[in-house]
Amino acid sequence: MNKIRVLIVDDHAVYRMGLIALLDTEPDIEVVGEAEDGRSALRKAAKLAPDVVVMDLMMPVMDGIAATREFREQLPAAKVLVLTTSTTSDDLAN
Repeated sequence: MNKIRVLIVDDHAVYRMGLIALLDTEPDIEVVGEAEDGRSALRKAAKLAPDVVVMDLMMPVMDGIAATREFREQLPAAKVLVLTTSTTSDDLAN
């Protein structure tokens, strides 16, 4: 059985660790990497070829919106799941 390969992208290390711990309990999911910003995520994804990227929106260097646009061009097979604490509809509409 092939596992779903996941890359976690968030600028908060504790949040990343929590998501990794949660996803590691799922037998069908393998966390293949983590990144602290969008630019780092793109570099890592090119090497790791994740099936799913769990993306925060608000990050330094390259935010999740810009990174998601790049992912759609560079790794079109990867699905991006946005997790955010933002409640601003402008953030979610981009």
